[in-house]
Amino acid sequence: MDNRPLGLMHFWEAGDAVTHSVAWLLLAMSIASWYFILSKGWSAWRLRCGARAALERFWSARSLDEAVDALNRDDPERVFAPMADKARSAARMQGDASLGASVDRDELVTRVLRQEMTQASARLESGLTFLASVGSTAPFVGLFGTVWGIYHALLGIASSGQVMIDKVAGPVGEALVMTAAGLAVAIPAVLAYNAYTRLNRVILADLDGFAHDLLALVTTGSRLEHGAGGDALRASAAPAQPMQPVGH
Repeated sequence: MDNRPLGLMHFWEAGDAVTHSVAWLLLAMSIASWYFILSKGWSAWRLRCGARAALERFWSARSLDEAVDALNRDDPERVFAPMADKARSAARMQGDASLGASVDRDELVTRVLRQEMTQASARLESGLTFLASVGSTAPFVGLFGTVWGIYHALLGIASSGQVMIDKVAGPVGEALVMTAAGLAVAIPAVLAYNAYTRLNRVILADLDGFAHDLLALVTTGSRLEHGAGGDALRASAAPAQPMQPVGH
């Protein structure tokens, strides 16, 4: 009777190069996905805690320059500050010899804000594609390891010439650990992807409202009160006194 102990170490020692490669691949996917989960969680926490106060200080400033400087100083994740800085620079391009300064100022500021929103969206979504890929592929990687482990175990049983339930159950049960490992890697990645996707939608909605308010500010000197995109930041503090329009 074979009294060899069964377990993870036995499965690892009995596995071949393919089984070991699958296990290392799952470990690498898990480490990388948890890096993105923790780093993006830290960034999201800082953004949620600091962005609202930074925007309140922006709208409480007495001038656009003071407001942009305050936002550059207080925006923790550099999401809103670059947009305000680029909008101010674009509004002051009138009179320059550049091609961009030859178009209407409203169109120039709108184009700059649109480009900055695209870049901000790309920064917020960095890492989400990897989490989605891990969530969709890790179970199949684990399943491949299980199938290969079962195949390897059955070959060993066939070569011994003995077909007994205790000799089949142990190796097959050990091979199923790869499926469990694939699920353990995939489930946190899928949950994090869904959570951060929803959070990014909220942030981008706030960013869109801030862009509309900025456009009104640099062209008219007052904050947008009505119109599309203005509702997202309506709870922010109103400026202490109207800012002076840029370029007039």
